[in-house]
Amino acid sequence: MSNILIKILGDKKEWKAMEARANALPRDYRIVYGEMKSYMWRFTTGDGMDIVALLKEVLGVFEASVAEGKSVLDVTGEDVAALCDEGLRGTTSYLDKWRASLNRDIAKKLALAPC
Repeated sequence: MSNILIKILGDKKEWKAMEARANALPRDYRIVYGEMKSYMWRFTTGDGMDIVALLKEVLGVFEASVAEGKSVLDVTGEDVAALCDEGLRGTTSYLDKWRASLNRDIAKKLALAPC
């Protein structure tokens, strides 16, 4: 039980620290980060740590880019959704689980159905 509590509290602290870092970004970076975050959360499953890891990477890139004086769209490109999709590649979404469940249910029912 204590391991679960430590994990939850640690995750919460990490998230708050990330949000503070994001809030310290210039306005244009904050806008893009917020939109990316909203978009990517739609694809999470479970505890969401896969998305947190992606967002942490984005923050690091954004912070370095701010220090270099780059504009946010120079970093992300004009198609921010494509960048998000590339980052999401390999993560499992609820859609993937629903598809697998549908196929499994059909296979079971067809196996049980008389011919």
